[in-house]
Amino acid sequence: MFGITSLWIPFTVTAALGQVARNAMQRQLTAPLGTWGATNIRFLFGFPFSLLFFAVVIVASGDRVPWPPAAFWPWLLLGALSQIVATGLMLVAMNDRSFVVTTAYLKTEAIQTAIFGFVFLGDDLTFLKMVAILIATVGVVITALRPGGEKGFAELKPTITGLVAAAAFALSAIGFRGAIITVPGVSFVTAASFTLVFGLFVQTLVLTIYLLARAPEVLDKILGLWRPSMFAGFMGAFASQFWFLAFALTAAANVRTLALVEVLFAQAVAYYSFKQPVSARELFGIALIVAGVALLVSV
Repeated sequence: MFGITSLWIPFTVTAALGQVARNAMQRQLTAPLGTWGATNIRFLFGFPFSLLFFAVVIVASGDRVPWPPAAFWPWLLLGALSQIVATGLMLVAMNDRSFVVTTAYLKTEAIQTAIFGFVFLGDDLTFLKMVAILIATVGVVITALRPGGEKGFAELKPTITGLVAAAAFALSAIGFRGAIITVPGVSFVTAASFTLVFGLFVQTLVLTIYLLARAPEVLDKILGLWRPSMFAGFMGAFASQFWFLAFALTAAANVRTLALVEVLFAQAVAYYSFKQPVSARELFGIALIVAGVALLVSV
C-alpha cells in the first residue's frame, strides 16, 4: 500500500520539476542582476508565496499556528544561510559551465547529504541505500564528463565551485529537516510550511540587507524585472514547499538521492531551451541515475 510515509516520493519528484524551472529562470536573470541579485529573487519573491501556502495549510488542516522550541532556530539558520551560499555558488558555476553539467555537479549533494545526515541527525543508512546513492552519484559524475581537457570534468574552478555548492545544499537540507522535525504538536504539512516561511524570511532579510549596503541599484533592477522575478520566486517557493514536505517524512539523503531525477529534467530543458545535445555518455550516466533511484525507492 502507498501510505503517507511514501508520499515523500511524489513530493520529491514534484519539487525537482519545480526546481529545474526555477534554476532555468534564475540563470537567465543572472546577466542583468548579477549573482546575488538573481539569488535574492527566489527568496524575495518566494516569501509572499510561502505565506500564502502556509495560510492555506492552516485553514485546510485546522492546526494551530505553532511556536517551536529553541532547538528549531539553530537548525533553521543552518538551513537558510547554507542555502544562500549554495544558490550563489550554483549561479556562478552555471555562468562557467553548461546548465546540465552544473546540475550534475550539484547532484553530488546526495552522498554528502547522506554523510551529514548520519553525523548530525543520526539518519539510518542501510547498505542497500548506500549502494543506491553511490550508483546514482556515479551516474551523475558520468553525465558531467565531457571529452576534451578544456571542457572536461577536471576543469578546476567550475568543478570546485559546483562541488562546494553541493556541500552547502547538503548542509541546507540537513538544517531544514532538523528544523522541521522539532516543530511540535502539528501535522507534518504544517511543520514543513511553517519552516519554509521562516526560512525564506531569514534569507530575504539577509540578502536584501546585503544588497542595500553593497549594491542598492540591484534592488532597483530586481523591481524593474518583477514579472520574470515573480515567476522565479513562485517556482522557488513551490519547489521548496514540496522539498520540505518530503524532508518531514524521510531522511534528507533519501530525498536528495531521488532528486537526482532532476538531471533528466535538466537534460530536457537543455535540449529544448538551450539547444545542448545529449551524448551517449550522458545517456549511460542517466541510466545509472535511474537504476540508483529505482533501488533507493524499492528498499
